[in-house]
Amino acid sequence: MSAPLRIVLAQLNLLVGDIVGNVAKMCAAVDKARGELQAHAIVFPELAITGYPPEDLLLRPDFIAATEQGLEELCRAAKGIDVIVGHPSPRDGKLYNAASVLRDDKVVATYAKHCLPNYGVFDEKRYFTAGSGACVVPIQNVPVAITICEDVWEGWPVDAAVKAGARLVINLNASPYHLNKSQERFEVVVQTARRNHVAILYANLVGGQDELVFDGDSFVVNAKGELTHRARAFEEELCLVEISGDNPVAGHIAPVLSEAASVYGALVLGVRDYIEKNKFRGAVLGLSGGVDSALTLCLAVDAIGPGRVEAVMMPSRYTAPMSLEDSRLLAQALGVTCREIPIEPLFGAFLASLKEEFRGLKPDTTEENIQARVRGVLLMAISNKTGKIVLTTGNKSEMAVGYATLYGDMAGGFAAIKDVPKTLVYRLAEWRNKVRPVIPRRIIERPPSAELAPDQKDTDSLPPYATLDPILERYVERDQRPAEIIAAGFDVATVSRVVAMVDRNEYKRRQAPPGVRITPRAFGRDRRYPITSGFGGRRK
Repeated sequence: MSAPLRIVLAQLNLLVGDIVGNVAKMCAAVDKARGELQAHAIVFPELAITGYPPEDLLLRPDFIAATEQGLEELCRAAKGIDVIVGHPSPRDGKLYNAASVLRDDKVVATYAKHCLPNYGVFDEKRYFTAGSGACVVPIQNVPVAITICEDVWEGWPVDAAVKAGARLVINLNASPYHLNKSQERFEVVVQTARRNHVAILYANLVGGQDELVFDGDSFVVNAKGELTHRARAFEEELCLVEISGDNPVAGHIAPVLSEAASVYGALVLGVRDYIEKNKFRGAVLGLSGGVDSALTLCLAVDAIGPGRVEAVMMPSRYTAPMSLEDSRLLAQALGVTCREIPIEPLFGAFLASLKEEFRGLKPDTTEENIQARVRGVLLMAISNKTGKIVLTTGNKSEMAVGYATLYGDMAGGFAAIKDVPKTLVYRLAEWRNKVRPVIPRRIIERPPSAELAPDQKDTDSLPPYATLDPILERYVERDQRPAEIIAAGFDVATVSRVVAMVDRNEYKRRQAPPGVRITPRAFGRDRRYPITSGFGGRRK
């Protein structure tokens, strides 16, 4: 009986555009796979040389030339081991999303991705031409098919590869995270494996890239669709897979994370990589005594450590004493430096300067917004002076309906919980406290308030979040018409009000910082609505 085929799935965290750094990291992985792991082949993710998604860098000739040089360097490392790597491939005036098999300093085969996704966060048809023809390469005498990401979702490229003689399929991926995505991927691959009676090795990227997070979660299923290996989520890993005959030998299967644990892991990774990859010295945020800023502080500490995080309390005349007390307790529990800068003198100065302008006009949200903007100025000043990024603390529910202040609480560099609905914020806070209790109970249990007016509550301006979030999920993420939402049992007036708020606040969302995407449809790359539109608010 011949020795098992040993293949390493290299689940790596790569940086878009850092071709030299990415290739160096891959060469180190090649050395380890060939030496310590004694592998016959190593598989890197989709477009690993460039990082994913490279977006309009792909339109630059000098960038494409640099990727070609990177491929040549990696090729030189492919001695005594086969290297399968994703990269852009220019050919005959066209660009392909490709994967090449490198062996003994040569490119022995190149496959061009057949199915180019052009929905949600993907716009590959902007850059690439679809490939054609199966790619089946013998590795240790096993006919192995190479496919890329969407090819396994569409399925037919795998079918064609098996008809061409493949007895094993390797699928390179850059599949971003959202809630329940891991299970969706698994079910798709299982169906494809069973239909073709072939094992599939699914190698996925890991890491944060702007608003996208790639969760890794690479896995292997056998010809019966049974799980044989699964790498850890949100961590780099070299996952060794042994193939005996045509079947993977059962190996390590990392546990499935709970929904809250997976969302929290995605947020931490997204925050960490945005800070580290953009070379910020640390993070600073406003600590209000509310659950949103409490959760954001936990994420920042878990991402980069308490020593690089600064919290700033900025009380006004409307700040309750309990907000300051709870903020101090939270910062102390997390080991974070917490400073207090009262904004009352600055707020008073603004009101004095505007006294004549506002004469005869009643106080309204204008005065509330001034407070938020004073805080934004202070945080951005600290950011400029220290090199720490300002993390904003607004959640998806607020972003959706515009319950946020431009140049105030929206001012900052990264919006950690921008795609987290308020009801999920509470669940994540409870989950984090089960890991180690750090968020005071009163922060979680007290009614939410912006504290910009006397005795203010969020419900003064919004429906209760338990009502608001399901309406938003249906309207924003599922594109349901108001009539459909009402038919599901929601109040007519409430639905009409929420829909109108969502539609008229697109201009605010366009000016918000990027943030981690954790739902199937986030504001940003997913949902691109015109600011100026006569359609919104009149759908029946």
